Amino acid sequence: MKILVTGGAGFIGSNLCRYLVQDCGDRVLNLDALTYAGRLESLADLARHPDYEFVAGNILDRAAVTAALTRFAPEAIIHLAAESHVDRSINSAGEFIQTNIVGTYSLLESVRDYWQGLSPDAKSGFRLLHVSTDEVFGSLGETGAFTESTPYDPSSPYSASKAASDHLVRAWGRTYGLPILVTNCSNNYGPYQFPEKLIPLMVLNALESLPLPVYGDGGNRRDWLFVLDHCRALRLVLERGKVGETYGIGGYGQNDSGERSNLELVEQICFMLDTIHPNRAPHRQLVQFVTDRPGHDRRYAIDSSKMRRELNWQPTETLTSGLTKTIRWYLDRQDWWGPLRQSVYKGERLGLVKGVAK
Repeated sequence: MKILVTGGAGFIGSNLCRYLVQDCGDRVLNLDALTYAGRLESLADLARHPDYEFVAGNILDRAAVTAALTRFAPEAIIHLAAESHVDRSINSAGEFIQTNIVGTYSLLESVRDYWQGLSPDAKSGFRLLHVSTDEVFGSLGETGAFTESTPYDPSSPYSASKAASDHLVRAWGRTYGLPILVTNCSNNYGPYQFPEKLIPLMVLNALESLPLPVYGDGGNRRDWLFVLDHCRALRLVLERGKVGETYGIGGYGQNDSGERSNLELVEQICFMLDTIHPNRAPHRQLVQFVTDRPGHDRRYAIDSSKMRRELNWQPTETLTSGLTKTIRWYLDRQDWWGPLRQSVYKGERLGLVKGVAK
């Protein structure tokens, strides 16, 4: 299949491009604006692959998107391009509104024009898969999980912008007949994740004997999903999902469930590092509780039973096996994360608001 991936140089995008080309035999055009989290170094092993191509472009640029669509003639699009870090959205909400909302609108219009010009057969087979997040649903109680029918209740500028983009995509499907699919995933982790995210930040700070900052009381709970399990799910939804449908993708409810409190997760990383990289053990002594994030949702978890029932998908990695692979990857790939820690993101705290009690 010929697939255009927007945001393919980011964390999920780079893993997805590699999976599509190397494991699925797809042809991929990666359209990415290469903002701070987009790294061509994450795709160095694909750079000369005959079925992979990169083009620099912003989804806000209608001319660039139209040119890419016309030249590559994709059979499907997986839309990942987005600003994605909650703390950054607190400090720079405008960038999230522009990319996630206005950018998605601009992309939808370019894709609609392209789709309407296809032959009848190509038009009926075309798909646009919009990749979203569980954060659009807000915060869960102590039990239960989000489903595809959970009402939206976003808490941060990031989740609000993603919620808006979800609504736009569904509206273009219902109003214009654009063949769309939507997925909402839980927190991803794995290789090539930007160092500001919780798991790589904890691993890298621990390796350097720096404090491990845990927000609030550490009791906020998340459902964690290994990124390659997510990539498999996206390809299945693209190929076999029903047009207009939404699919929740997460690790909740599996053996060694991916759900942990932030403190439990950090402690698990510390204990694993004590074995894998023991020269600075015990790493647990580095934990430091810090001021909580404003509007910090207490708990997320996704019920993936629809994915299991309709598409025969479930995660292959437990949180323990996935964390082991992730930690070993960061230990082996200082060549990737070292320059980022030195020049792009040095581990500083983001997301504090002036006037909020410290």
